[in-house]
Amino acid sequence: MSCDNCKSGFAWEGNSNGKETTLGKNKAYVTGDNKDAAILIVCDIFGWTLPNIRILADHYAREANATVYVPDFFNGEVVDPEALSNPEKAKNFDLMAFIGRNSKEIRWPEIKASAQELKKQYRKVAAIGFCYGGWACFKLAADPSLIDAISTAHPSLLDKAEIDAVKVPVQVLSPENDFAYTEELKAYTVETLPKTGVQWEYIYFPGLTHGFAARGDPEDKKQKDGLERAKRVAVNFFNEFLH
Repeated sequence: MSCDNCKSGFAWEGNSNGKETTLGKNKAYVTGDNKDAAILIVCDIFGWTLPNIRILADHYAREANATVYVPDFFNGEVVDPEALSNPEKAKNFDLMAFIGRNSKEIRWPEIKASAQELKKQYRKVAAIGFCYGGWACFKLAADPSLIDAISTAHPSLLDKAEIDAVKVPVQVLSPENDFAYTEELKAYTVETLPKTGVQWEYIYFPGLTHGFAARGDPEDKKQKDGLERAKRVAVNFFNEFLH
């Protein structure tokens, strides 16, 4: 999978309000204090320390009244954040080697364990995945004992069997231009989800590209509008299925 937009984007300015802790065996950023509702974020290859993902976590915690966890699912490895502003660093990052070290087979057990840990502690748990995290959220959605609802923005590494298997409410945030979430997969999603019997919504973002919801440019009006819309609809989804 070659995907330049998987390893590029823009860093957001802002301070995070949460703290670093552990979730099971994984380090994690946590924010919010709701004792009944939690959100698990499965982030993209920039990992759990990127300011953008922590800013998003704080937003979800505040607006969806939930405790939000952002675990490290890459064993401490992330794309250098400087790649966001340095095309040469982005170009030199070997995405396929990273995916090989963090394949589904390698990372699924700890993603599943994190969801199981949250279900022990909270009455309702939702998950949201960006890019790499998309396949993981769909896989969680196959088992209602692990998760109550999932959202995903520009998912990658997703296959049709994972779409077929969903058993909980699903939200998909889909940009117009996405090498990873192909036109074929988009069409399959829209054709298949109505047949599953779950509540679902597919939200289309014209003119935007893979990565916009987690690494879009807040100084560009079109991207900012897309970012804000993505945040708004995700919060609405969480409020519907967590409370």
